[in-house]
Amino acid sequence: MSLGYAEKLSYIEDVGNVGMVEHFDASHLLREKIERLAIMIKKSKHLVVFTGAGISTSCGIPDFRGPKGIWTLQREGKALPEASLPFHRAMPSLTHMALVELEKAGILKFVISQNVDGLHLRSGIPREKLAELHGNSFMETCPSCGVEYFRDFEVETIGLKETSRRCSDEKCGGRLRDTVLDWEDALPPKEMDPAEKHCKQADIVLCLGTSLQITPACNLPLKAIRGGGKVVIVNLQKTPKDKKAALVIHGFVDKVIAGVMDQLNLQIPPFIRIDLFQIIIMQGLSLDKRYVNWTLQVASAHGQKATLPFIKSVEVSFLDKEDYKAAILDRQPFRLKRRTAYNKAFEMVLKLNFGDGCGCSSLEIDVPVDFKGSTDCFNFDKDFIFQKLREKAVVESKCGQNDVIERKTILTPRGDVTTYAIVTNLVHHSKTSKSSPDSRSNGDLKRRKPSFNGTGSSGKRSKVSKCKSRS
Repeated sequence: MSLGYAEKLSYIEDVGNVGMVEHFDASHLLREKIERLAIMIKKSKHLVVFTGAGISTSCGIPDFRGPKGIWTLQREGKALPEASLPFHRAMPSLTHMALVELEKAGILKFVISQNVDGLHLRSGIPREKLAELHGNSFMETCPSCGVEYFRDFEVETIGLKETSRRCSDEKCGGRLRDTVLDWEDALPPKEMDPAEKHCKQADIVLCLGTSLQITPACNLPLKAIRGGGKVVIVNLQKTPKDKKAALVIHGFVDKVIAGVMDQLNLQIPPFIRIDLFQIIIMQGLSLDKRYVNWTLQVASAHGQKATLPFIKSVEVSFLDKEDYKAAILDRQPFRLKRRTAYNKAFEMVLKLNFGDGCGCSSLEIDVPVDFKGSTDCFNFDKDFIFQKLREKAVVESKCGQNDVIERKTILTPRGDVTTYAIVTNLVHHSKTSKSSPDSRSNGDLKRRKPSFNGTGSSGKRSKVSKCKSRS
């Protein structure tokens, strides 16, 4: 888990009244309750889901009040659990993905989350249908223009403080801030207002994996009751709101939701994570114009001051081995400087070695370089590319599919930037009593020679636009 994760979440839960005792409904009673919940959801016209830390425990993220929760262990003087994956590589659970399917089916209207792990957004829940009451560890926002930036790395600050990055809008350029609240911060109206609105409209508010003890968030589901709606609670511990709920289920959230999806005859979609990186080649002519001094950099697509968390090292080799020496870049920034004859075209082979939590260990990409040739500039439809990559990953049942989504030229200093998209995780969820994924597809990738029109998926491109060179 990332630096200070327990401290980062400390504002969310109160150490008092720790309800560490877990309760489990008998198997026959659990089945009856799941069937009842499925019927309620099927009849629902405005379903709202309210989630807490318990929805992410199967993702390797500890809760607070369970026997192995953060506050329980701290109270007992025990060490916090070690994470099996880096926090930034945590993957959505069966329940996260089931909610995505419910939203796509038009059943789920809105999600309210007290978590800062970013898994709802990463799973595919539309931002406009999600309220993250306490913020998102992977989100930065510009207070000047309101633009949000969802990162593949954990933002380094909490408490709505300035980060080291600026808004990428050239007309703005404002200092970005993190979105995770600290103790003294009030819940933001941008998140609270739509959450309250949807709770008032809801005929069902389904509370998943939350102790319902943190005010004022815990009172949101009750607004549905005042409007004639019902509250359903799925949690292993008892909550202060149990007496006001129409249905209380004591069981693992994943098991309950898997049963509901079975009853509704809905499939749980796989989780497919697509990450971006850039290959940047900058160049400058020597004074006698016979040589080119050039720099290769494998960088984050989130800006120059952003880390590239999922790449561990880069191995650089050349097809013309007589003239060029291979190199291993094992520290960020991944940068290589070389000098080449101006009229010499060559081809690099970059082997990207991925870090823990990625479904494939490495990827090899061929990069042809010709300083005398002209550079094509393009910007493909990113959503179209992403969809093709997802479809191919599912068909091939492994990750590693990649494609170029953009190439742009920089005039001063001279260079070009190529942005790649790659499927780094593919997880299938089985609708069984198991709370963990049934498949995490891995596989090393053989080298393919990409053209600068993109690699990976085939088919006609849509909405391709030429980009202008700019300094």
